[in-house]
Amino acid sequence: MDVRQLKQFVAVAETLHFGKAAERLNMTQPPLSQAIRALEEEIGAALFERSKRNVSLTPLGEQWLPHVREALAKVDALHQIAKDIRSGTTGRLDLAFVTTADNGLLPNLVRHYRNSYPNVELTLVESTSDAQITLLLEEKVHAGIIIPSHEHPLPWNLQYMPLVREQLVAAVPETWISSGNIQTTGHMITTDSVISSPLIIFPRRAAPSFHDLVTGYYKACGGQVRIVQHAIQMQTIISLVSAGMGIALVPESMRNVARKGVSYLNLSTSAPLLETGLAWRRNEDLPTVTNLIELARSLFPHSTLNDTNISEKQGDA
Repeated sequence: MDVRQLKQFVAVAETLHFGKAAERLNMTQPPLSQAIRALEEEIGAALFERSKRNVSLTPLGEQWLPHVREALAKVDALHQIAKDIRSGTTGRLDLAFVTTADNGLLPNLVRHYRNSYPNVELTLVESTSDAQITLLLEEKVHAGIIIPSHEHPLPWNLQYMPLVREQLVAAVPETWISSGNIQTTGHMITTDSVISSPLIIFPRRAAPSFHDLVTGYYKACGGQVRIVQHAIQMQTIISLVSAGMGIALVPESMRNVARKGVSYLNLSTSAPLLETGLAWRRNEDLPTVTNLIELARSLFPHSTLNDTNISEKQGDA
């Protein structure tokens, strides 16, 4: 049984005339009759009742006809489906991301990707950067939004493109400002207030690059870090700040998170920059990934792909 035989069956079923069906199929009647008999032999039952004057469907043929039409419609659609997959307008994209990206970069990228490619099955996986490297190497995700590290090189078969660099700001309990526990200058927190306040931060094992960026700022300011609590989710960190447990240095995009009891203040001393970018497998030819990379380039015009810098970065945060 093949597609050609199924089309022949439908032609005869719709015309109920072997001659007219043969004409529609641009063939002669004898081969058509032979093809239908071969199809019936394969099925093991008659599809048509034949007489000298009339051709009609058997009950089996009548019930089988809609299924054959449905199957042929799916076959006819295969060519367009293949074109859509090749163009990346359909298919699948598994995208991992760090928690620091989910209030700025990630929603922007996902919103535009869904608008541009609504038929792509997009799956989001929250993960630390070092875990994303493993997921990429094991081909369990297609791309990842990571925080790069300058200490460990990326594996040779991964590529990286920076997307955004944003300043860190201080998330502080509002009650600390009103009570005078935090000294401010305009919308800035003083350096002394930062280094003297208890700190809430990601544990280093979960986010070494981010952890080192924050603790490095304290050292540069001549202060000693006093960590009062670790948390592995940025939302949890902000919740602990609102509870008055301590302050946190967070990406500037966290200003988008309006949390009662939390104020975001600029750092009075030169603020460290947090870089976040896109990583994927080198020579990845999946169209959905290619489209994601091109979309990211258009959304973040300062993003650059430079192979000479790739080996200097690894997502460990």
